[in-house]
Formats: sequence, structure tokens, C-alpha cells
Amino acid sequence: MASLDNKATGRMGMRAAVYYMVTTVIAVFIGILMVTIIHPGKGSKEGLHREGRIETIPTADAFMDLVRNMFPPNLVEACFKQFKTQYSTRLVTRTIVRTENGSEPGTAMPPPSSMDNGTSLLENVTWALGTLQEVLSFEETVPVPGSANGINALGLVVFSVAFGLVIGGMKHKGRVLRDFFDSLNEAIMRMVGIIIWYAPVGILFLIAGKILEMEDMAVLGGQLGMYTLTVIVGLFLHAGGVLPLIYFLITHRNPFPFIGGVLQALITAMGTSSSSATLPITFRCLEEGLGVDRRITRFVLPVGATVNMDGTALYEALAAIFIAQVNNYELNLGQITTISITATAASVGAAGIPQAGLVTMVIVLTSVGLPTEDITLIIAVDWFLDRLRTMTNVLGDSIGAAVIEHLSQRELELQEAELTLPSLGKPYKSLMAQEKGASRGRGGNESAM
Repeated sequence: MASLDNKATGRMGMRAAVYYMVTTVIAVFIGILMVTIIHPGKGSKEGLHREGRIETIPTADAFMDLVRNMFPPNLVEACFKQFKTQYSTRLVTRTIVRTENGSEPGTAMPPPSSMDNGTSLLENVTWALGTLQEVLSFEETVPVPGSANGINALGLVVFSVAFGLVIGGMKHKGRVLRDFFDSLNEAIMRMVGIIIWYAPVGILFLIAGKILEMEDMAVLGGQLGMYTLTVIVGLFLHAGGVLPLIYFLITHRNPFPFIGGVLQALITAMGTSSSSATLPITFRCLEEGLGVDRRITRFVLPVGATVNMDGTALYEALAAIFIAQVNNYELNLGQITTISITATAASVGAAGIPQAGLVTMVIVLTSVGLPTEDITLIIAVDWFLDRLRTMTNVLGDSIGAAVIEHLSQRELELQEAELTLPSLGKPYKSLMAQEKGASRGRGGNESAM
């Protein structure tokens, strides 16, 4: 960001936003189309096994947490902690006054007047004793500020973008800071290059451990197996068809050599199930292997790993309709449209960590009144599907970087020209001054003659 001027950054940011929105909407459409055609939820949910527990989060609180995380109060804390609304219960005590006949005080018979006769005083005492006070105590759930372990990637990205824009606006005064961060990044990438050699072993054991955790492999068959197949088909159509087609239409180049160039990043994404953890590998594949301009990758990839979740959006829309199908709910066009919009918005708020989509899916289900507890029906296979949708997310970010680089060639070339001019500025100015002085001298001689 610091190596680009604000105008170029704004144009590239607009292109990135359009790309993210278009691919996410297409992914949601594919998910809805696949679950409608294949209909994996046909039947009853009685045969499905529930696993785990899902915390229900109100939609308003979930979106406000997203906004709060965009502006972290402490950058150091944001590296390992993020804001999350917690819920606590408090005891509320209320006193309700009732009369002897069970009615409220406003509806009870008034006490007899003391002016009637001598027995009125006794009647007044009897009426007062007949008025009962009932104390009701109940628990009330209230939201309180809290935190959750995990990198606040969104807050760090927002700060980094703002900081980069400021450094870029400083022009030559910000060169020292820019060179410092370039050197720091180069050192970190060299360390990552060493760690990459051990990645295949770690990925192997990560996947093996998840397979061993499965108590019953039979859950991959039957109704849940059809759901798994539907998600796989949808992700394959998007990652193997839509994204390469977008790359070809814009760059006019064969997309499959490009996909082969990011294969290492895709394998890492499958093992780690985290697009944020895959970022160093993605940087290396695009910059060193495919020659994508690092000014583009450093801008597009971190933002994409945070907000561009094509696979997650497809999965959330598909899973929501699957849950409606197993409950025999008939969704109308308006409800399907609501699912599309909320799945797109929820995927933006999903963190780039393993199984983050399960948390944001609560928002999608709540928007159309589907039971949130039925998310436990699909947890048994989510560990596997999460890896596939992370691969789709990483591929979408990578192709997005290549597309935006192609569309931003003019801005990049102009920026390179501006960066080379300052080094020639002083000699050029002195040469112009000499030429100007010589021309004045020639003019004076001519007038004297």
C-alpha cells in the first residue's frame, strides 16, 4: 500500500471489491442451484446423528462484533485476541401485589368506608390482610463485552491499509518506513521458506488425526453422504469452472498453468483449513513462481483472506437449504433471496480460521427462522468440507490477484515511472537550468549585435 499513491490504491481497491462481490454472489447461486437440483435433504432428519453444540448468537450482535473488530483498541492484543460478545445471566427480582381474590390491585374492590358504621375498621383490616405481595425471581440473559482467542485479522488488515495509505501519501518522506517494512517482510518470507520444507509432513498428520477422530465412517454414507457430495460438486464447479473462466476472459491466458503454480498453496490450505495460515505460501507461489507484482499481492491477498470467502458463502447457502429440506420446510423465493443475501454478508464476517463458517451459519439460519440447533447434524463431515472450501477461498484470492494485476497495469507502470524520476530529479533540474542560462546568454548577444 505504501508503494502506491492514493488514486491507484483507490482504483485497485474498487476492482478488488467488485471481484469479491461478483465471485461471492456466483458461489451462492451455485450452492442454491446444486442443493435444489440434487435435493440431499429428502427424507427425515431422524436418521442423522447430531454431534457437538452450536452457540446461538443474535444477528445484530454478530454484525456489531464484526464492526468492533475492524477497529481494535490494542494492536498487540489483536494479534492473539478478538472482540466477541459474551452472554451472562443475572437474577431479576420483581414484586407483584395481588388481592385476596387473585386480581391485580387496580381491579380489587375498594376498602369499605370508615364512615359507614362501627364494623368498618374491622373490615378495613381484613381487606388489608387479604392483599398479598408475591416476589418473583427469574434469570435474564444480558450481553456483556468479551473476547475470544484468535487473530483479529480484520482489525490488523484495516490498520495496515490505513497505515500504508498514510505512508504512501508521504511520498519520499515515507521511504525509510517503506524500506524498513520491505526488509522485515523479506526476512520473514525467508524464514517461511525454510518452514515450508516441513509442511508436507505436518499436513499429513493433520489430516490423519482428523480421520482417526471420526468414531463412525458410515456417517459419510446415506443422507449426509448426499449432502457431502452436493457440497463437493458445488465447490468443484466454482473452483474448476467459474474462477478459471473469469481468469481466461479477463487476462486471455490459459488458467490451468496458473492453478498449477498455486498448487502448493492449495495443498497447504487443505491441511491447515485456514486461508490466513496459508498466506505466506500463497505469497511465495504468486510472487516467486508466477511473477505477480508484489504490490498487488500484498494488497489483495491479506484483504481477500479476510473478506473473500467464496467457498464459505457457497457452503452456508447450501447447508441452510439442506437443513430446511430435512425439516420438510418449503422455502419461497423471498426466503431463498434472504438466504442469498445473508450468506454473502456472513461469509465476509467469517474469520480465516478452521470451521469459522459454522459460527456465521447461525446468522443465515436465523434470518429465515430455521432451527439453529440442526447445525449439529452436519458437524460430523464439516472437518472435511471445511478443507475443500478453504482451498476454494485460496484459489479465489489467487486468481483475484492475477486479474487485478492485469487490470491495473497502467497504474503500476505510472507508479514505476514516478519512482524512477526522483533519482533523476536534481541532475535533470541542473541541466535545465544550464540550458536556460545558455539560451539567455545567446539572446543577450543577439540583441547587442
